[in-house]
Amino acid sequence: MNLKEVRDILHAEVLCGEELLDTEVRSACGSDFMSDVLAYVKNQALLLTGLVNPQVVRTAEMMDMKCIVFVRGKQPDGGILELADDRQLVVMATKERMYNACGLLYLNGLRE
Repeated sequence: MNLKEVRDILHAEVLCGEELLDTEVRSACGSDFMSDVLAYVKNQALLLTGLVNPQVVRTAEMMDMKCIVFVRGKQPDGGILELADDRQLVVMATKERMYNACGLLYLNGLRE
């Protein structure tokens, strides 16, 4: 699935990295605990979270993720978006709750 499809499925707004929406992703994870992401996540390219701080971007970069989707209508500030843009990460925001967002992606074929 590419990030354009993720955007459409989640009715998400792209906040940065629009030029990277053709990037393919095969897996995702949802967590508000970056320590859990660091400890348990392997080879996930998409992070869904409600945590809005620079650590999310740093964690995604360390884990070689391609995209962060902020759930529950959360909106990152300009500093977070600038940090993500510098690291060539796509950032989106959706009004969906994390559980629903993960379920929608799973139902549409993102199953790893």
